[in-house]
Amino acid sequence: MIAIRNLDETSKPWVDGFTIGQVLKETARRHPDHDAFVFCDPPNRMTWSELDDAVTEVACGLLALGFRPGDHFGVWATNVPQWVLLQFATARIGVVLVNINPSYRANELKYALQQSEVRGLALIDHHKSTHFWEILHEACPELATAAPGELNSEAFPKLKWIIGLRGDPPSYALKWDELLSRAESVPATTVAQIADKLHCNDAINIQYTSGTTGHPKGATLSHRNVLLNAFYAGQSQRLGPSDRLALPVPLYHCFGCVLGTMCCLVHGSAMIFPSECFSAAATLDAIEKERCTALYGVPTMFIAQLEHPSYAGRDLSSLRTGIMAGSPCPIELMKHVTADMGAAEMTIGYGQTEASPLITQTRTDDPIELRVGTVGRPLPGFEAKIVDPITNQTLPDGQQGEFCGRGHGVMLGYYNMPEKTAAVIDSEGWLHTGDLGMRQSNGYFRITGRLHDMIIRGGENIYPREIEERLYEHPAVEDVQVVGVPDRRFGEEVLAWVKLKAGHDVSEAELREFCLGSMARFKVPHYWKFVNQFPTTVTGKIQKFKIRESAIEELGLQDIAKIQTA
Repeated sequence: MIAIRNLDETSKPWVDGFTIGQVLKETARRHPDHDAFVFCDPPNRMTWSELDDAVTEVACGLLALGFRPGDHFGVWATNVPQWVLLQFATARIGVVLVNINPSYRANELKYALQQSEVRGLALIDHHKSTHFWEILHEACPELATAAPGELNSEAFPKLKWIIGLRGDPPSYALKWDELLSRAESVPATTVAQIADKLHCNDAINIQYTSGTTGHPKGATLSHRNVLLNAFYAGQSQRLGPSDRLALPVPLYHCFGCVLGTMCCLVHGSAMIFPSECFSAAATLDAIEKERCTALYGVPTMFIAQLEHPSYAGRDLSSLRTGIMAGSPCPIELMKHVTADMGAAEMTIGYGQTEASPLITQTRTDDPIELRVGTVGRPLPGFEAKIVDPITNQTLPDGQQGEFCGRGHGVMLGYYNMPEKTAAVIDSEGWLHTGDLGMRQSNGYFRITGRLHDMIIRGGENIYPREIEERLYEHPAVEDVQVVGVPDRRFGEEVLAWVKLKAGHDVSEAELREFCLGSMARFKVPHYWKFVNQFPTTVTGKIQKFKIRESAIEELGLQDIAKIQTA
């Protein structure tokens, strides 16, 4: 039994030194009959005791298939109950969970499966217009002639098991119920024996984050990384067993699977999932019906709820707190959320996947001007500083530079990418975020921009080079430059300036379809402009900031560009 104490920010968290599986056992012991999760559509709910038992059953099923500590297992799905079960089950037996974005197309899926070296993959059948089995077949044609557990693919040498989470999967895949049936051959004591040998610093999760090369990098996180981040993120919101957290954010993202599921695990709060993917109406429904006390979201999600036709008639009186993060948070929006929605203790968090994810966060008792105008102060156990991007010297308060963080949340590294890891984590353990910020004299931070040209659209990280490289493949395109421009709803939208080859012609619609053939829809440029030249320096280097400035003027986005963020 783990001793639990009430802690202030200077005390050692009770979860420190334990694994996710051990924490689940303890939370189930303390709050056996409290709701652990509620999926609203279709309805599905479990108490912490039921979740603990179900997780052991799934873990037994994975052991029956031959999975062992250190193996990698991918989940490619929207927010469904099996996602949560697999997250906890893999952690319980030391299998590394690999999060795969459900928006991925075949080439993106192929890269993630290869790079992460997964031995198993679980997926849903379809969601809206995305047919997951078709995309998987395109990425791995050899599956068509494979039997369950017997895939032999040169492209995916380690991949053996495919599990269908619902529907009627192809013959080479196991149904979810079949996985559970196989669990009967493995005693629960085997799971316990394996769990006892795991260590809190073991790798337990690989989360992909986009890279400037156009290929995602797999941030590898440990039990300790995510549990401590979840502990402090929840503490900053004053979460406890009576809280019910609405989670419209995706589980594949650190917002969902660390700040969401892990936060609730550590603090005994209930996870409430309104729908498979974000829906403003479904989220408002869930807050009302399940009496949610906390709400997560990127700014786009809050805007959609505030602007929904049914918003005015909603009873949101149960709301108290939550986290707004994922992209720069407009100050005026934060004021509306704290005042109009009633979430008076809403917090803002800043970080990145490589930090598990939060580095700073506001607290519920911070003065309103700090909670709406900054990204808070570092979490306990984290340090933060602003450095000159060229000299790496620490800058004084009030000066803009690169934001760096150091502490318990810094990832183990990018999976199989030591050079990429060394490029962002220096010899003293500081994580260089690539974001620009400044520290105020009171110790609170603001994020002021990005050192490089990453676009954040509705909480999704988009790197222009990936889009540019795809467009360069089009026979009519000579050159292309992609930038982000301000957007009231998504924070930023993608803009492409395209220079065509002499004698060639192509339409915006054709280029859009060309992009859709190989990348997720959210990455496809929203704005297009055909040009004959780009603004350059005297040495010929293209000046993207001038493209952005010109686009803001031409598209009439000046007012949106002036919106202040924390």
